[in-house]
Order: sequence, then structure tokens, then C-alpha cells
Amino acid sequence: MREAVVEGIGFWGSGLPDWDAACAWARGGVHPAQVPARPAPLLLAANERRRAPATVAVALEAALAACEAAGREAAALPSVFASTHGEMSISDYMCTTLASDPRAVSPTRFHNSVHNAAAGYWTIGTGAHVPATAISAGRGSFAQGLIEAMAQLAAGSEAVLLVAYDGPACGPLGEMAPSEGLLGVALVLSNSPCAGLPTLRVAMAAGSGDGSADAPGPLTRLLAGNAMQPALPLLEALALERPQVLLPAGPEQWLQVGIGHG
Repeated sequence: MREAVVEGIGFWGSGLPDWDAACAWARGGVHPAQVPARPAPLLLAANERRRAPATVAVALEAALAACEAAGREAAALPSVFASTHGEMSISDYMCTTLASDPRAVSPTRFHNSVHNAAAGYWTIGTGAHVPATAISAGRGSFAQGLIEAMAQLAAGSEAVLLVAYDGPACGPLGEMAPSEGLLGVALVLSNSPCAGLPTLRVAMAAGSGDGSADAPGPLTRLLAGNAMQPALPLLEALALERPQVLLPAGPEQWLQVGIGHG
């Protein structure tokens, strides 16, 4: 079993533009009146913000919010970026264009199609020279990202930034791997004990059930269509001060997360 302190939380979901809004919704069903369709992360210059796909925007918005909440310098944190399938709308565009008119592929959209696009924009925007990891593991992507972040802490990193995100899918890819809306969550995890901050204790567990007897919570019901939905039970547990949660980590594998609330 490994432990880590949650120093900062970042959140951006369709209809919920930050962690405070997510907590207000989870605790009392309070919804912000006006929310933009996508974030505009100030980390990027204006021209980069225009070129960046929505998944990059939501990942960077959540990541920067987590670093600010933790009081950590973003450029100094090794990072783990987890996405179920990467930028699915661009993947659909690429496949469609290659099948119909291969010479018409946009170089800009091509460079945004790689799975580590968000990590790349993050390192450019922050000027970071520390390691950045990109992970994809299907429905277990968030849990595997959390495992990787905990492993880096165990290997000697003082603190690690975990970012998980997904956006809408479309076309034939959307039929095979459905996802809708935008969702980005970020955690700054550290080995530094601090009174009043949540602590995660994680361990692997085997099983074949649905992983939890609890009914879906408010965040999960609101954002259930997004492919990164498996991250939401942990966010709900943090918002509602629940003691534990199970996260899907792979075929018949679950990540058991115990939560101390300070």
C-alpha cells in the first residue's frame, strides 16, 4: 500500500468550470449560471490557445488550477497525463481524410493527434524540463495514471502532478469508443505530510464486479458520458469526505483508494 498527500485539486467539466463549482454541485446541486463551452488556459499564448484542441485546453486548465491550489511551481513538477483514447475527434478527422483525400491532412491537426499532445503543450507553456508521462489504458486510464504518479513518489519525487482528461468522440470511432463533453481533473500529490489535507492510500484489488456498491454520485451522473468518468468517484469522495472508493484499473482489477480527510 502506498500513501500520498493531495496538495491541490484542479477540475473542469462541461457545466462545472472549477473545483469549487464541482464541490457545490456534489454537495448541494448548485449549478453555475453561465459556463463557457471550453476553457481558455492562460498558460498558453493567444495563438497557441486557438490552435490547441479542446482536450488540451481542459487538461491544462485543470493542471494549472491544481498547481496553484498546491502552491507549487508548475515547471518543477514531474507530470503524468492520462487520457482514454487521446484526441478522438482529431483521430476521426485523420482517418476520414486519409481515406478520402490523403494530401489534405492538416499539419496542425496532425501534430495535435499524438497522445502526448497535452503533455507537450504543458511543458512548453510552463517551461518545464522535468519528465512528463502520457498514459492510455482504456477505462483504467485514471487508475493507471494514479498508480504511475504514486510510483514516481515512491521512487523519490517530492511531488507529482496527475492530469486526466477526455473530450467528445465522433464518427465511427465515437460509435466504438463513445465520449461526450469535456472533463479534466488534476491532482498534485506529494510525500510531504500536512495537517488538514486529504491523504490517499492505494492498493490493488482483484475482482469481477462493478467495483462499488454505491449508486453513481452527482458528478458521475452529470458527466457520465465522458470517457474519463471513472475518475469521478474519487473526486466525489474528496468533495463529500467519503472514506474509500474503488477505481477500475484493468480487466478484473481495481484500485482500492482509502481517503483520510485531515
